[in-house]
Amino acid sequence: MFYDSPLGKIKIIVSHGFVNEIIFIKTEEEINTAGDFLSAKDEKVFKKCAKQLDEYFKGRRKIFKLPFRQHGTAFQQKVWNQLIQIPYGKTISYLKLAQDLGDVKAIRAAASANGKNNLSIVVPCHRVIGKDGSLTGYGGGLPRKKWLLEHENKFANGVSLLF
Repeated sequence: MFYDSPLGKIKIIVSHGFVNEIIFIKTEEEINTAGDFLSAKDEKVFKKCAKQLDEYFKGRRKIFKLPFRQHGTAFQQKVWNQLIQIPYGKTISYLKLAQDLGDVKAIRAAASANGKNNLSIVVPCHRVIGKDGSLTGYGGGLPRKKWLLEHENKFANGVSLLF
């Protein structure tokens, strides 16, 4: 199923009552090859996810309350759980992420796990930036990452940046 966001279409995959993926669509082909059949239970979860995304994009939701599950290694799960701890409207560096995980040497592994996150926005991998404050890497593209960070900053801090 798809959700129309201010940043383009987002594919939402729900299975067995859990949101498994929330990813930005990059090509028209991705839209044409997706299936749309959902069980009644999954349809309910999809609608809840879409409603919470609506609230997020209107600046009314800062924390998502959804049943979600994505598959990954124990380390990836640890990284994704740490991402959820980053407050709305704030950013941290990849170095800080590794430090928060307890091992500064794991910076590349943490960055790799961050990049494998399939629950865009809900598991806020966009809130991780370079040590120097630069925007680095985002599966949805750097313009979307910049937009999401500015959007959150505006509603968290009442700041509107003009670029």
